[in-house]
Amino acid sequence: MKLFIKSMLPALCLLLILQVSAQNIFSVVGNKTYLNGHPFQSIGLRCSNALLTDSTTKELIHFLDVYASYGINTITVYFMGSRYSKIHGYRTDGSLNDTYAARMEKIIKACDERSMIVLVGVLYWGSGPDVTNYYRNWTQSEANAAMRHTVAWLGENNFQNVFVDPDNEGMAERGLGINIDEMICAAKNEASEVIVAYNGKGYPPPCADLSIHFGFPTKSKPYIETEGTPSRYWGDYSKEDDLQHYINVGIYTDGKKAEQLARTKELLNMGHGYLLASTWLQNIPPNYHPGGDGSPCNPGIQWWLDFIRDHFKNQ
Repeated sequence: MKLFIKSMLPALCLLLILQVSAQNIFSVVGNKTYLNGHPFQSIGLRCSNALLTDSTTKELIHFLDVYASYGINTITVYFMGSRYSKIHGYRTDGSLNDTYAARMEKIIKACDERSMIVLVGVLYWGSGPDVTNYYRNWTQSEANAAMRHTVAWLGENNFQNVFVDPDNEGMAERGLGINIDEMICAAKNEASEVIVAYNGKGYPPPCADLSIHFGFPTKSKPYIETEGTPSRYWGDYSKEDDLQHYINVGIYTDGKKAEQLARTKELLNMGHGYLLASTWLQNIPPNYHPGGDGSPCNPGIQWWLDFIRDHFKNQ
């Protein structure tokens, strides 16, 4: 019996390696993104509040197949959620909160099974007073720690269908004086293989792998618009002063829809990535079903998904 077990050890070790290995690998070479070595263009949805509860995480996963059927291949999720949520993905020392890490793990694994990519967001300083008060004593040290813990966790779990946004729209950079470049370098020193993006107002630093949203497009690095909306969408149209919730949830005028579709087409045809952001997806609680045509009687993002299916799926 001992001899049999000994003879089976190499096969058992190989099986264990295969079980922990990622199915899909997202990478950057020059100014292009790749999935498993093949050119890859991110087309996706910003689902930043998906870690709010076990139910919201489960609902997002439930709709992944629906999204994939339209050609969606990328999802955005933040460890601090986004506006109006109360998501404390990190402890006050910058280490990961196990509850939220477990939810993120489920999403990453579910996306990996479908050859989808996850943008893993770290800081989101515009979430609202609950989040900013919870982390009110944070300095560069805690921000760097959050980055290190995040990429270390991704590396330890061999999650390779991911890339990381250190600071959404540079909000912590502006609000706390956090240096995003330093956060990215901290991540690269911890786990150099993890892909890290730059999302501040400016050109990405040399240590960043790509530029996203607020980051300026360059000829040397890929660019992904990770928060695509019509102009002035996040102003008076989507929120009112002193209210902790969105207005016009999932509602688009004809003009806003036309602008959204034109910008989507423009960036994708240029070879960049494009992810839709919407009050429909970020509202509390989030709406992960497609909804409808964006009218007041039938709000949602179905109209945008139809456009992606008809023009860019299997392109």
